[in-house]
Amino acid sequence: MSFLSRYSHCLYKSSSRRAFSAKAFGPKWEEYRSAAKLGGGLGAIKKQHEKNKLTARERLDLLLDRESFQEVGSLVSHQCFDFGMENKHFWGDGVVAGKGQISGRPVLVYSQDFTVHGGSLSESNAAKICKILDMGMRLKIPVIGINDSGGARIQEGVCALRGYSDIFLRNVMGSGVIPQITVICGPSAGGAVYSPALTDWVFMVKQTSYMFLTGPEVVKAVTYEDVTKEELGGASVHTKKSGVACGSFENDIEAMASIRQFYDYLPLNFEDRTSNLNIFEVTDPADREEEVLDRIIPDDSTQAYDVRDVVRRIVDNGVIYELYKDWAKNIVIGFSRMNGQTVGIVANQPKESAGVLDIDASCKAARFIRFCDCFNIPIVTFVDVPGFLPGTQQEYGGIIRHGAKLMFAYAEATVPKITVIMRKDYGGAYCVMSPSHLRGDSFYAWPSAEVAVMGAKGAVEIICRGMDLDAEARAYEEKFNSPLIAAKKGYLDEIIQPRKTRSIICNDLEFYRNKELSNPKKKHGNCPL
Repeated sequence: MSFLSRYSHCLYKSSSRRAFSAKAFGPKWEEYRSAAKLGGGLGAIKKQHEKNKLTARERLDLLLDRESFQEVGSLVSHQCFDFGMENKHFWGDGVVAGKGQISGRPVLVYSQDFTVHGGSLSESNAAKICKILDMGMRLKIPVIGINDSGGARIQEGVCALRGYSDIFLRNVMGSGVIPQITVICGPSAGGAVYSPALTDWVFMVKQTSYMFLTGPEVVKAVTYEDVTKEELGGASVHTKKSGVACGSFENDIEAMASIRQFYDYLPLNFEDRTSNLNIFEVTDPADREEEVLDRIIPDDSTQAYDVRDVVRRIVDNGVIYELYKDWAKNIVIGFSRMNGQTVGIVANQPKESAGVLDIDASCKAARFIRFCDCFNIPIVTFVDVPGFLPGTQQEYGGIIRHGAKLMFAYAEATVPKITVIMRKDYGGAYCVMSPSHLRGDSFYAWPSAEVAVMGAKGAVEIICRGMDLDAEARAYEEKFNSPLIAAKKGYLDEIIQPRKTRSIICNDLEFYRNKELSNPKKKHGNCPL
């Protein structure tokens, strides 16, 4: 027996009952846990439902596999004792966080609880979110954040602002290490918008979510504009005009179901090359041929068609998870599968502005390409582009700088890159849209491809002045508006039958599975932001 245990009765007054026991705490603990699950209480939950919004926990129940959620920090409480806050304690402090699974794969999550102090960010609240982000980095597991917050908790002042900065830092450090996804299911205003903006993908819910730096009241006071929250920063604004959000949903239920599908396309981290393979049984033969592709391109080079009809006939089961589909519609991006493997799809869209490249399209595709490169996702590019959009608006807006982003992204990418020219590939756009000259691995053309500096009409107007322009245009088309010259020069790997495109790409992806390519040693490149 130790000295302390032998004489402990001399140090404390004897008592037949202990002042505290684990057995006595048990019922209290269950009471606290039950209270934590109610967030701000039944009345606050009712108000949330009346706004057509789910609670933080209801959203996680829909997002994660059944009974897979393991909560972290359910009994955290704020440490503020000013402005009466000492009497306003709720377990969890306005954010539900923890670990779970989606389709059997691990994921870390946090969901802001608007029923507790309007989901406002406190020092303790921010520490929980930072803990999840730190776990994501340490374990190399993606993080999904569900935002529904009124902003910083004013009563905590600079402590709340410090919490935002701590989160922002972790968003930046995690960039390119793990995928980060944000779903905006309610308000996100002021400095709070920068965490979503720093993550890889931002989704919103229509009518119930909005994002802006300054609210309608401030806007009206400064600029005299009278706008609503929806008009200033609703889902429609950010999916169609600003490009801040890559997709929107009708309600929380649809949002969680779609994010589950989206997550299945993503690897867990930048080193993971296998966890998202064969999640589902491959039912689409890799050697499937699509005869309709032989005639899907119109004979008239000015006639539009929907490039998504082409892509769906090539990828597994015709499925593509399209992103930013309502912004910069002249280019299509999204994730799909080829023989079970996730691929990033980039395709010019002739149906919108003839598929021309402009500022928004360049930015949209460039960021997508860089994400794919971060996480070892092969990039398949379908080209039908007449060039860059001319005009003072584009030039004044910096089309040179923004177009360079797209070129930079393709050139820098070390993942497998496969390009198929379907029809037009003119001028500077040829140099940008992943040609073999930018370290592309496979560069194919369909017989309908036109590879030239510009279209026949524009070319002969410059080089054949005073001559029979119609005759010269026909001669120009015969000589230059075909893939033959590029094939003779060895720029193209092959001119292929459109119907065989799927089998050729699937075969290439298998060959390039273990591709290794690195960039010159440096701190980092200086992308023309």
